[in-house]
Amino acid sequence: MIVEQIYTGCLAQGAYYIESNGEAAVIDPLREVEPYLKRAHKNKASIKYIFETHFHADFVSGHLTLSKKTKAPIVFGPLADPDFDVIIAEDGQTFHIGDVTIIALHTPGHTMESTTYLLRDSTGKDHAIFSGDTLFLGDVGRPDLAQKQGKMTQEQLAETLFDSLRNKIMPLDDDITVYPAHGAGSACGKKMMKETVDTLGNQKKVNYALRQDMTKEQFVKEVIDGLGPPPHYFPENVRLNRLGYDDIDVILENGNNPLQPDVFEETATSTGAVVLDVRGVNDFTKAHIPNAIFIGIDGGFAPWVGTLIGDTKHPILLIVPEGREEETITRLSRVGFDNTLGYLGGGIKAWIKSGKAVEKIENINAQELKIQVNNGATIYDVRNQSEYDAKHIPGVNLVPLDEINQNLSLFDNDKPFFLHCAGGYRSMIALSILKNRGIHNGVNVLGGMKSIKKTNINLQQSSCTATE
Repeated sequence: MIVEQIYTGCLAQGAYYIESNGEAAVIDPLREVEPYLKRAHKNKASIKYIFETHFHADFVSGHLTLSKKTKAPIVFGPLADPDFDVIIAEDGQTFHIGDVTIIALHTPGHTMESTTYLLRDSTGKDHAIFSGDTLFLGDVGRPDLAQKQGKMTQEQLAETLFDSLRNKIMPLDDDITVYPAHGAGSACGKKMMKETVDTLGNQKKVNYALRQDMTKEQFVKEVIDGLGPPPHYFPENVRLNRLGYDDIDVILENGNNPLQPDVFEETATSTGAVVLDVRGVNDFTKAHIPNAIFIGIDGGFAPWVGTLIGDTKHPILLIVPEGREEETITRLSRVGFDNTLGYLGGGIKAWIKSGKAVEKIENINAQELKIQVNNGATIYDVRNQSEYDAKHIPGVNLVPLDEINQNLSLFDNDKPFFLHCAGGYRSMIALSILKNRGIHNGVNVLGGMKSIKKTNINLQQSSCTATE
């Protein structure tokens, strides 16, 4: 028996490949399916089933494309209502892959169709669960995403999730392995551990949501407490996963299209496309196309695109490091952004060579920021609330990056202001968005809080937080 976790860090997402005696199954595949096909081909195995734990909101799954290429049926749990042919598993239904068995355990709560798959080895022993977004390491799935779909409140969904955990998962043996769909960094939960694999027994000890003495009322309160709004692109991803989408090959063919500067500029003007610059922070600082939005490919790229651009149907034009064009288009498609029109052929050098205008970002270092702090300068912190609570500059304005589009009026366009995050990635995104909206007087703090901590700038901690 082979069980392989295929983890994609930028999405904090785990897909799974299971193989036994020449047959294989894939659970929660990503949209680009070649890695699964190659694994099966290498081992001379055939993919027999494609299992989906639920309709994912944070990424577009590869179930349809993988099924088309392998003829393997797609399996969803009870209450799923996809707009294509699938097997709707009954609670407790078994599926055989070689010498092993996969059992569908209906575990609603995150969504009503959410299903955990229990893997039983050739001896009949329970080996692992693939828990989707029902159970994470350190957390459980947020219960607010299916409110409109199922006409239930988040409190009712949380109560349902409580019952699923107590009745279906917690009675299982402590030594079975938990394979969740996501880890730390995903917006599908709030307290996920950085580890991606654990035993159920350890989770019963460390996961707040699995406390034996917890009442349903306590569970509902703790699961919902501190839950921010989901990213705007989530509903569109659910729609694509439920109704269908174009194959990744079509998206690549349409988007992997080099455009010379004049054509690029004309296309941007005529279509209203978002000009998305995915190069490094330093490259964007030195020279970028006016009104381009920076979201670097080497950070939390796809989730930030989904969160900040929002409309997955909006056309996109790319400025991308040479050789990473296909990667960028693929990663956009993972979160449902399928309308890439092309990329700037020859990159920013070609743009400059053609005589077209570029802009720069003004930077200061942390020592220079200290002078500005002493002079009462306006400073914005674009980290999240918990980072701010742990340590921040007194008097700083907190505007988390994921809320910047809703808070543009907070930024003074009449005098310079200074903006920082933890290390420089998010602050550059924020400044590019502000410039795109006509606010050009922001100054970036190089190195963010990492550099600020190395100075003697006075920092304070929110009184409600524990010591860092």
